[in-house]
Amino acid sequence: MTIASPPASSEIPAELQGAAALLGGARVLKHDVTDALDAHDMILQGMPARALTHLIGALQLIEPTTSLEKAIGMSLRTFQRSKASKAKPLSREQGSRTWKFAEILAKATAILGSQDAAERWLERPAIGLNQLRPIDLLATSVGTEMVETYLMRIEYGVYT
Repeated sequence: MTIASPPASSEIPAELQGAAALLGGARVLKHDVTDALDAHDMILQGMPARALTHLIGALQLIEPTTSLEKAIGMSLRTFQRSKASKAKPLSREQGSRTWKFAEILAKATAILGSQDAAERWLERPAIGLNQLRPIDLLATSVGTEMVETYLMRIEYGVYT
């Protein structure tokens, strides 16, 4: 019986690589994320609160209060408490939403060409989303699906 080696970084989907990098990579996550199942397991085991701190620190234009409240569903005060108690991991819900926000930001960055452009896109009303801001839609799973679908349409040149 042979044991499969982890995939080379070129085999890892770009949005997984990008999301993991925004969250601090294997050093912060304490997991190698090579596929969606690795991300799932890491979230179930409890994503380190430092990953959220790393993500917030990586934002260039989005205000942390906006990203926390809208995209991650965490108040600034709760974030500050989680930062203070470094040993306590994020809840499954917080970890899941943190991962999804990082994944969407990474995908938007890849599609739009830069993180700056991706953050601007998340903050501006979008024609294909009934003039709603994509970041506001991340508050629910249905809204998140709408944002992902719209990003895919942008990627393939179908804007309406």
